[in-house]
Amino acid sequence: MNKTLKIIKYQIKDNIQSRWIIGFFLFFLAFSVWIITFTGNVSKVIMSILNLILIVLPLISLIFGTIYIYNNLNYIKFILTQPVKRTSIYLGLYLGLVIPLVFCLIFGIGIPIIIFYPLFASDVEIVILLFLTGIFQIIIFTAFAFFIASANDDRLKGLGVSIFVWLFFTIIYDGFILFILQTFQDYPLEKTALVLMMINPIDIGRIFIILKFDVSALMGYTGAVFEKFFGNNLGMFISFFVQVFWFFVFFILGLKVFKNKDF
Repeated sequence: MNKTLKIIKYQIKDNIQSRWIIGFFLFFLAFSVWIITFTGNVSKVIMSILNLILIVLPLISLIFGTIYIYNNLNYIKFILTQPVKRTSIYLGLYLGLVIPLVFCLIFGIGIPIIIFYPLFASDVEIVILLFLTGIFQIIIFTAFAFFIASANDDRLKGLGVSIFVWLFFTIIYDGFILFILQTFQDYPLEKTALVLMMINPIDIGRIFIILKFDVSALMGYTGAVFEKFFGNNLGMFISFFVQVFWFFVFFILGLKVFKNKDF
């Protein structure tokens, strides 16, 4: 455990000095200040930040997480010569990246929200859920990135897979659902829509927030079906644990590949 903590501390110290991490923080900060001052409407602000979180955070986590593993190959090889378990190395590297990314999100969006607190005073619960959704996007897709990088020795191939994964979950997935619904529109597809929704962490994150708004028109077909079947409270409970499930799936898969990988 002490060795894991040492790796985490070293990686956090190294990452918070990275120009990329600083850039991510400034980007979230600038966007949040701009959207708050430009709209002045809490619902529009939250929805705009939610869209940013669900589009940008998965991309950042996938690309940066993949590059992070490749850039630390020499460090990993060195640590492997020491009496340190691979699980400790993997966990140390993972938390050493996730924690700075989470800080970028919390402080980049949180500082403007604190400054303009009167605007959000009546929507504190939704703001907390917004941060929770962002954290889930980071931990899920960073775990996915570690799995991709551990499974592919070629850097370009790994980056290509990461970009494809992002495109799939943000763009291709929605087109696939529309195709299925249009093709089989004469059949009852509610359960199919639920299953399709649950395999997309981004869609789950979106519904996790929008269920709190209670606006079915903004949730899309799968979100509306989700609310119809489970209602607000149960729907949020299920969406929360589905996100937890996807985190463990990608993290365990990545860890398994990492432990068996020949460096």
